[in-house]
Amino acid sequence: MSNAVEVNDSDFEVQIEQHKGLAVVDFWATWCAPCRMVGPVLEQLAIEYEGKAKVAKVDVDVNIKTMTKFNVRSIPAILFFKDGKLVDQVIGFMGKPALAEKFRQHAAA
Repeated sequence: MSNAVEVNDSDFEVQIEQHKGLAVVDFWATWCAPCRMVGPVLEQLAIEYEGKAKVAKVDVDVNIKTMTKFNVRSIPAILFFKDGKLVDQVIGFMGKPALAEKFRQHAAA
């Protein structure tokens, strides 16, 4: 069972932009090899940060509006939102230690 929630163009505002606290959003696609590598890392972090961070996934192939709104041009793109505001982003694959540090930084802020 996945701890990351799937969000789309129609519910992104409610799920992420109106969320209080930390929300981490993975922009990905099924055909993207680096996306498939970072997916399990984010699932692990979603479990470790349950109650402290909301982890969400946006499939860029079917959610063009959200991808365009946040100027996502390369994937994987991991965007960090704090109280609905974009505060950081990671483009490309990042291993668990570095990604966990990003989670720690933003969960504590």
